[in-house]
Amino acid sequence: MSLELRGLSRRFDNAQALRDIALQVDGGEFVALLGPSGSGKTTLLRILAGLDFPDQGEVRIDGQDMAQVPARHRRIGFVFQHYALFRHMTVFENVAFGLRVRPRASRPPEAEIAARVRRLLERMQIAELERRLPEQISGGQRQRVALARALAIEPRLLLLDEPFGALDAEVRKGLRHWLRALHVELGLTSLFVTHDQDEAMELADRVAVMQAGRIVQFDTPARILDQPANGFVAGFIGQAQRFAGRLTSQELIFEGLPLAPLPRALLLGEAAAGAGQGPAEAFVRTHEWQATPGPGNAVLRSARAAGGRVQAVFAVGPALIEAEIPPGLLEPGETCQLDPLTARVFLADTPFATG
Repeated sequence: MSLELRGLSRRFDNAQALRDIALQVDGGEFVALLGPSGSGKTTLLRILAGLDFPDQGEVRIDGQDMAQVPARHRRIGFVFQHYALFRHMTVFENVAFGLRVRPRASRPPEAEIAARVRRLLERMQIAELERRLPEQISGGQRQRVALARALAIEPRLLLLDEPFGALDAEVRKGLRHWLRALHVELGLTSLFVTHDQDEAMELADRVAVMQAGRIVQFDTPARILDQPANGFVAGFIGQAQRFAGRLTSQELIFEGLPLAPLPRALLLGEAAAGAGQGPAEAFVRTHEWQATPGPGNAVLRSARAAGGRVQAVFAVGPALIEAEIPPGLLEPGETCQLDPLTARVFLADTPFATG
């Protein structure tokens, strides 16, 4: 099943929720919609599901425009963040619901419904729960029930809205791997909404990064990390810290901080193409710093172990800079020379506060 969006826009009163969205998803892809709160992720997902309708634009599923088609005629599975299970129904009845409310002409026989539901419960590894009510099972189990209910109608497209948002970290991690394996096994085409970049990078084939109702980059996780399209993506993805700077023909100069200039040959992003000079915004990730013990421009304020590295916070002039350093390199209060090894640099129209 393929999905194509063309010129999709949606306004709520004075708020423009979606702005001229264009997106093409291939059959069998697992796509993440990633962005901060208010970027339009859930609005876009609801329009795909038929729970809301665009002011303009096309939603093409397998080449057919479904933009104004009601949800019940789309054969799309939707998994809500908080499950939306019917409290008074057993697990079995919840999963069977979408099949039993079909018009009589397209409703499967009761024996087929029962067989399909039990196959799904076995696949979800919750067959023993079929007689329980939602309040009698755990959050992770409820999420599996919600997914089984969405899959019972044999959807052409599976949509998930923050599917792990209500779960604790350990359960969420386990369900991520399980959902990805299920997606591959069933050959689904899936889109899921998240504001968790680790989740998006781990699960998705491609990620659509959203900002203020627009898709600002749609690419593989690796390319988004290595080649962000603009300063917003560079700052939102990959634990980067932003700095004001000035780009010359030869180097990047950090404004207001005692950091050594970076030659243009070491820069990434817009500056790597050799385009332009002037005020710039530079993004440096925590692992892209080098700390050399001894007299220098930085003082180590705090440090904590994280795996085989140390997450450190340095005072550099008026700024606090987060950087990864090797264990045992420095103790809090000691000085060092802190230098960026590279930066992703984009030209800026106006200066901004460092921090």
